[in-house]
Amino acid sequence: MSQWDRYTIDGPAGALEVAVGQAEGEARGIAVICHPHPLYGGTLDNKVAYTVARAAEQSGLISVRFNFRSVGDSEGLHDGGAGELDDALAVVEHARQQFNEQPLLMAGFSFGGWVSLHAASRCDPAQLVTVAPALSYTALGGVPRLDCPWFYIHGEADDVIAASDNRKTLASLDKPPEQLWLPEVGHFFHGHLTELREQVSQAIVARWAALP
Repeated sequence: MSQWDRYTIDGPAGALEVAVGQAEGEARGIAVICHPHPLYGGTLDNKVAYTVARAAEQSGLISVRFNFRSVGDSEGLHDGGAGELDDALAVVEHARQQFNEQPLLMAGFSFGGWVSLHAASRCDPAQLVTVAPALSYTALGGVPRLDCPWFYIHGEADDVIAASDNRKTLASLDKPPEQLWLPEVGHFFHGHLTELREQVSQAIVARWAALP
């Protein structure tokens, strides 16, 4: 398998394009990463999604990025969130079958962070990592209850998803996530992708060290 193996799998609305990256060293888990909003140019090649994938690989996980329905070689039409959640769960099922049910990291950026949050409430991952997630998006209701550890990272200078709004939402939760707020960092982490990769990798390594 090459460093980035691209192929399609059967999804709920037709083919889904996936890109698999190999773990550095012996694989200790799988990371499924959701990209930002399809209607605003989001794809599996988004630089933040790619950075999270690299963090996972450097932490010993196989990374699985994918294109939501209607994006790239993925078939179907944009569905406003519900269908995209189904896509994510289909990729999780495929990844678990393909890679021997290894522990799962669910992750996502922006709209993909919102999808990954709802997916995590249904697929029992070992950890959830969200990067500037769209918590105000309500197509599937509010923030679901999670049983897994959740690492949340957001730039305080985000001009797409207001950090102040998400702070209020997180403060209202019975079980808020571990949070890291980066000063002077915008939505797309321009100039701060290395810091993002390092912080996400540290969170993954710490969580995986605690697994049995």
